[in-house]
Amino acid sequence: MNRIALDNLLRQALLEDIGKGDITSEAIFNEGDVAKGYLLAKENMILAGTTVFSQVFALLDERVKVEFGLTDGECVKQGEKFGWISGPTRALLAGERVALNFLQHLSGIATVTRKYVEACGANRTNIVDTRKTTPGLRLLEKYAVTVGGGKNHRYALDSMVLIKDNHRAAAGGILAAVEKVRRSVSPFVKIEVEVETIEQVQEALGAGVDVIMLDNMSLSMVQKAVEIINRKALIEVSGNITLERVADLAALGVDIISSGALTHSVKAADISMRLE
Repeated sequence: MNRIALDNLLRQALLEDIGKGDITSEAIFNEGDVAKGYLLAKENMILAGTTVFSQVFALLDERVKVEFGLTDGECVKQGEKFGWISGPTRALLAGERVALNFLQHLSGIATVTRKYVEACGANRTNIVDTRKTTPGLRLLEKYAVTVGGGKNHRYALDSMVLIKDNHRAAAGGILAAVEKVRRSVSPFVKIEVEVETIEQVQEALGAGVDVIMLDNMSLSMVQKAVEIINRKALIEVSGNITLERVADLAALGVDIISSGALTHSVKAADISMRLE
């Protein structure tokens, strides 16, 4: 993880939350007051974001000490104490909300991702994320997906070529779009095309693309597309991906299942930080 980018992000979050200062804690506690506490899991979850949590407090006050009994990617059971924190009371209270927000959000993403990965069973299908991330948090959200056992799709628009419906429409079709891309980009850059019909599957195959994304297709259409493609390109399935559909899609032999739900609408894990 890029530490410079992370620190910039965390500083902005702290500035947003603390403002001119924590007037409540500064009124109650003196500069020399110290405290200790622990992190409590209030539900089963996959832990993600321990480094982020610790770095929030490191930026606030280097005297704060954070220790975790588990590492990112491990399962935390409901009711389990899995982290301990100590240091100046003002710093602990000033950083609590920001640190917990990140830890809860990232652990929620990792937990959901793990469920999707496990739903694939023994199939070799990859669960991947999308660019449907919270603005400013893509670095961390995509990290959390990998912690849950998933993989990252393109990080940004400069990562790879992905010809979508609007590209097709404006360019005059799949073949026209692919030909223009090939004249412009390096031959080492992979080309993916999003398709919605069996006819478009055949057109993408004819254009010799590397990856074909089957968008919002029924199971029967996906099965037919898999037979037509016949390993001549990687097959990605996207659109209306729910946990209930993952097992059926993976059983059809697709290579990749991408879901925006891993990041755009995930429920935060329920975690408390309690001072003693």
